[in-house]
Amino acid sequence: MKLEITSECRSNHIGRKNGHARWSRSISPALTIASGEIVTFDTIDSSNGRICRTSDATVISSLDIDDANPVFGPVYVKDAQPGDTLKVEVLALETADWGWTATIPGFGLLADEFPEPSLYIWDIDKAQGCAFFKNNIRIPLRPFLGCMGLAPATYEELSTVPPTIAGGNLDCRDLTVGSIVYLPVQATGALFSCGDGHAAQGHGEVCGTAIETPTKATLRFEVCKHMAWITSPQYEIPASARSASSVSQLGQYATTGIGLSLYEATRVAVQNAIQWMVATKGLSRTEAYMLASVAGDLQIIEAVNMPNFVVSMSIPLGIFG
Repeated sequence: MKLEITSECRSNHIGRKNGHARWSRSISPALTIASGEIVTFDTIDSSNGRICRTSDATVISSLDIDDANPVFGPVYVKDAQPGDTLKVEVLALETADWGWTATIPGFGLLADEFPEPSLYIWDIDKAQGCAFFKNNIRIPLRPFLGCMGLAPATYEELSTVPPTIAGGNLDCRDLTVGSIVYLPVQATGALFSCGDGHAAQGHGEVCGTAIETPTKATLRFEVCKHMAWITSPQYEIPASARSASSVSQLGQYATTGIGLSLYEATRVAVQNAIQWMVATKGLSRTEAYMLASVAGDLQIIEAVNMPNFVVSMSIPLGIFG
């Protein structure tokens, strides 16, 4: 999907020269905006440009994890303070006409079973809305940004590979055009960055890569006060992003849990769903817990960006009358 970009939008632009491979509140803002403004981003793929359309598997050995998964920014949002929430609307995403998927030694859920590097270069046909694999296999395009996050609360520099409570490398395939992401602000100005464009990916990203591709993104930002229940990323999924039943015609609301084990991440996702329903739907904790069991769907979002796992619990908004 594309958004007609006005001249005002073009003035709010982050280019590829503003890439960085660490989350840090010490990085100077590349852009300062007010709440409600729109920003376009021109991001490079997660190999930081080391993989191109003519690459083969020999390039994998030259990849540097410390240089990989760059994000672009940061954007300083006026009036954003720790304890606030940054609302990010995904307005448009445009991929390149090619992408790549790789198995990287030592990386991925089954790294012990796939020790050799491999690389597949995809042709992306945006007119047909699919990417082509061998044997006439076609993968529907579902572009999203694997990384959307904020600077941490401390002055510690963090890798962009593991996700954190401030977002980052969530690799959540539901954060496509029309979705809304809520991130808890940790530092003054929020200091938002994004990157890691994907043309398509399954939940979990089991081999550690999706269809990785350079992506142009258009996002709208809003500072939200008094949303204390958001202590890790949460998001709204439009009805068009999933097949809509009668109760999901209004879309889904999802909370995340980020933890060092799937068990821990799952518990936190459920706890956050309960807190959201208590804060916004007038339910007691016990009532919300029961409703989460009846109507909530747990999903492994990310299982490879060690040391942290991401699990979501989504609730259909149509059940709330």
